[in-house]
Formats: sequence, C-alpha cells, structure tokens
Amino acid sequence: MTEAAPTPAALPPHVVERADVRAAIANHDFGEVFRLARLHGQISYAKIAEAVGYKREHIGKMARPETDGKGARPRITQHRKILEVVDALRIPGHLAGLTPRPWELERSTDASPSVDPSTLLAQGGAGLWDVAELLRRTEMSDINGAALESIEQGIDQLARAYPYADADHLHERTRNGLQYVTKQLQGRMTLRQHRELLVDAGWLFLLNACVQYDRGQREAASLSRAAALRIGDEAGHGEIKAWAWEIEAWFALTQSRWQDMIDAVEAGHAADQTHSVGVQLYAHKARAAARMGDARLVRDSLDAGRARLDRLPRPDHPEHHFIIDPDKWDFYEMDAYRLLGDDERAAKHAQSVIRISTGPDGTEISPMRAAEARLTLGVSAARTGDIEQAVGMGTAALEADRKSLPSLLLVANELDKELRSRYPRETASRDFHERILTITRGQASPELPF
Repeated sequence: MTEAAPTPAALPPHVVERADVRAAIANHDFGEVFRLARLHGQISYAKIAEAVGYKREHIGKMARPETDGKGARPRITQHRKILEVVDALRIPGHLAGLTPRPWELERSTDASPSVDPSTLLAQGGAGLWDVAELLRRTEMSDINGAALESIEQGIDQLARAYPYADADHLHERTRNGLQYVTKQLQGRMTLRQHRELLVDAGWLFLLNACVQYDRGQREAASLSRAAALRIGDEAGHGEIKAWAWEIEAWFALTQSRWQDMIDAVEAGHAADQTHSVGVQLYAHKARAAARMGDARLVRDSLDAGRARLDRLPRPDHPEHHFIIDPDKWDFYEMDAYRLLGDDERAAKHAQSVIRISTGPDGTEISPMRAAEARLTLGVSAARTGDIEQAVGMGTAALEADRKSLPSLLLVANELDKELRSRYPRETASRDFHERILTITRGQASPELPF
C-alpha cells in the first residue's frame, strides 16, 4: 500500500523532528508551529491558511511572537479544528496526543528496526501510551524516568483537552491510559516509582469519572471516583483525595442531594488545604446553599472561595480541568445568583462567561460553561416575559457539541420549570419540555468496566 500523498502545507521530516516544533505540537500551540514551519520549512502562511481553512491574516496573528507587546495570540482549541490542522500539516497523531490519523494508517506496515520510531508509534494504535512504552524499552527495564514523564505529559494533555474535546474520544484515551498504567504497576520498580504510577492512575481515574458522568454513566463514574479516592489514601496524596470528594459533590449537586453535597465539600477541605481544588469546593458549597435558599451561606462561601483564589498564582494552562482559573469565578457566581432570583446579576455574569469562553476567532474554548450561561440567560428572559429569547437560549445550549449532560440538564430543568409555570399554553414551552424529556430518556450510555 502506498503512502498517502503529502499536502501543500505538510511539514518536512527535518521540521517534525525539531524539539521546539514537537514541544509546540504537544502543547497544542499551533501558532508557534505555523511560525516554525515558515522559518525552518519555508511553508508560507498562505499555504497553511489554504490547508486549514483560515484566512492568511488569522494565521499571521496566531504565529506572531508572544513578546511583540500585542497580548496573548489566538489559540486553536476546538477539537475539530485541531484535527484539521494535524491532517493539513501531516503531523503524526501521537505528537499531538491523538490516535493515529487515517492517512497514517495508509502507510506501509513493513516495519523494521530501522524504521523511524514515530512511524512505529503511529502504527501502534494507542498514541500517547505507546510513547511511554517505547521509552521504557530503551533501557530494558520495567519502568524508567522517561516513561514516567511521558505518562504525566499524556495525562496533562487529556486534562487540558477536557473542556472542549469530544467525550467519547476522551473516554477512549483515558481508558487506554488506565490500561497502560495498571499494566506497568505489575512490574518491578522502586517504591518511589510505584507511588508515581499510583498517582498517575489516581488522576486518570478522576478524569475518567468526569467523562463517564458527562456521558450519563453514573455507576461507572462512581466506581472510578471511588478508585481515585482509594488511591489517594494509599499514596498519601491529599489533592487527589480532595478532587475525588469534589467529584462526589458534583454528583450530589446534579442529583439534588444537597446535604450529601455539603458533606462531600467538608471532606474535600479536610483532605487538602493548599491547592485550587479548595476554590471549587467553596463554589460547590455556594451552589448547594443557593438551592437550599440560604443566601447568607451563599455569600460566605463565595467570599471564602474568592479569597483563596486570589492567593493562588494565575495558572499557565487555565484550561486544565484540575486547575481552577480566575475566569471560572463568573461561572460560579452566575449559578448562585440565578438560583437566588437575582436575575440582573446572574445575566451580567452569564454574559461575561460567554465572552470569556469565546476565542478571538469566534470559536468556543469552553463550550460547557457557555451552554450553562445561555441557559441562565434563558431563565432570566423567561422571568422577565421574553419567551422567544428564553426558548432560543435554551435550544442553543442543548445543541452544544461538547456537554456534560447531568450538569446541563440540571439547569435546563430550571428553565423548563420557569417556562411551564409562566407560559403553560405556549407551543414553544411544550416543545422545549418535550426536548428535555427526550434528552433525559436517552442520556444513559452503555456501562463499561471503567
């Protein structure tokens, strides 16, 4: 079978092999990839623009140096566009944390020891985790520092992709990671290496619990969360334990178990007092208090969370699911004010959430937050008599490509309740209610082992 034909913007082998190019690809900093492609591969921005479907001017903006004084350059974060860039530049999937691309699988399978390692990895089928396996074999030992570092990088990429990547895709990759890490735990290693692998497994179980719950797999998600908590205990890792309790609080929130949510928050605070998970725990407490109608506890919890957030350094990668970024605070306050009936403040925060969740090129970098913000605007519109705006916002939210069904339905049901209460005879209200029922009935996915 012949190799797939290159594209006009395909990166030459000597460019792909550069350490700075590979680092930019791994970080999904495609603006830097474009800059280096022109600098070292003589690939014009015009060719890149044509290949990836952007305007030449936008490619130039993404490729400008960070030090030019014009602020942060635009980033490509939408999963669909990342795939388009990877395919257009013929970037091997594993370098970007992806499974092999279709054009890679068309290559000849006549592999020999002299074949480039990246080709072997591309044909291996597990992407990120094959990198760790190759590095492990280079020293002919059960595990080594390079393999451990590769695993950590893979987990970091998955956590940073969580806000926008397809849930099924994330689930597959997280399960691949768990299978690889648990297999390595059966080998010979030092106590330190064993603890590092346990911690890696803990983070993967946490991420798996989130993705499973997004997909409607409640029982599997609970098992993954429990596994993470147990690993946190065994490894003496307070942050993993706190995030496991944070996830339990989220489960309780979406299942209307307010006291269980408060209890989980307190357990999380007891497990860890230093990381940003504490901010999320305070936010959950505020959300539970709002649903219980305790305005004073809402304010106290938001104040405590804001104070802790202000003491933390601004993260380098705010999109990382297990790092709380300052921009997310609008999201928490939006939720609390909507529940307390303060529509003006809730709408103000919702508009801010949508603005922050939208990149310079108009793509949504945090579609799940933006969807809940639209539902908040829908609730506000319903309460002020604008049924057309209310239903329009609600419908747009439900059509989001990336969503967490339990969280989305929690707020969507609030809008549904407002519409049915205020406009029971309107066709739009009845249609929206039927749509909610259809999604609710079909949300559960087949349960998988993990």
